[in-house]
Amino acid sequence: MLIKKAAIKAMAAISLATACLAFQSCHTPKDVTYFQDAKHGSQIEMSSPADITVQPDDRLSIVVSSKDPMLAALFNVYMPQQRASTPGITVANSRGSANEVASYVVDAYGDIQFPVLGTIHLGGMRRQEVAEYIKNELIRQNLVKDPTVIVDFLNHSVLVMGDVTKPGRVTFDRDRYTVLDALADAGDLTISGKRTDVKVMRNENGRQKVYVLDLTDGDQVMNSPVFYLQQNDVIYVAPNDVKKRNTTANGNAPLTPSFWISVASFLTTVLVLILK
Repeated sequence: MLIKKAAIKAMAAISLATACLAFQSCHTPKDVTYFQDAKHGSQIEMSSPADITVQPDDRLSIVVSSKDPMLAALFNVYMPQQRASTPGITVANSRGSANEVASYVVDAYGDIQFPVLGTIHLGGMRRQEVAEYIKNELIRQNLVKDPTVIVDFLNHSVLVMGDVTKPGRVTFDRDRYTVLDALADAGDLTISGKRTDVKVMRNENGRQKVYVLDLTDGDQVMNSPVFYLQQNDVIYVAPNDVKKRNTTANGNAPLTPSFWISVASFLTTVLVLILK
C-alpha cells in the first residue's frame, strides 16, 4: 500500500513538473524588442555628436577651386581616366571631368603631401577643419586669393560581425554615423542575435577598448560614447543561448516540451509496471 501511494505521488509530481516545463518553454522571450524603455511621448537624452576626424590610412579627396581655374589646377592632383583602374590607385569622383582627382593617403603621423604646400599635418582634424586649414594656408601664402576647398572622406568603414543578417565591412560617407545605422546597413540582428550584448570595440590611444550596448535599453544606447561610430570600429553581436546550445550534440532538445513529455511518459510507464 505504501509503495502504491509513493508511486501515485511520484506520478503526480512528474505530471506537474512536465506541465511547468512545457509552460516555461512556451513563454514569450523578453529580450527581443528594442528600446523597451521608450514609451509614447517619452524623451531620451542623446550623447553629444562626435564628428569623424582624420586618422592614419584615411583617404581624402581634396579639391581646390577658384575664379582662376588654371591657378586652382596647380593644387589639384589629376589622374588620366585610362589609369583609373590601375591596381592600388584610388580616385575621387570627377563629376564628369576629363580627368580624375587623386586621393591623398594620410600617413602614420597624420600628414599628407599637398601640392606646393608640401607636408601638412591633418591628423585629428574634422573634414570642415581640413578644408578651412588648407584654404587659410593658400591665402596666407598668397597662392590663391579666393580659394574654395572641398574635402571628402573616401574609405570610411566599420566591421559588423556576429548574429546579423549581412556580416562584413560596412562603408559610410557621413560625418555622423551611428551604431544603429551600421546595424541597419548590415541587415539588422537575426532573431538569435543577443540584443542585450552588442559589443563595440574601438582603438583608443593604441589600445582596443570594449563597450557593451543593451539594445533593449534606448537610454543606455543613445547615451553611450560609441553611439556615434568612428572609422574602423568593430561591432560584434553575440548569439543567444539557444543558438549556442545548437552547437552541441543534444542542442536544445532538453528544453522542448516534447522531450519532457517523452521523459514523463517513460517514467509513468515504469511506475505503472511497478504497481502491477
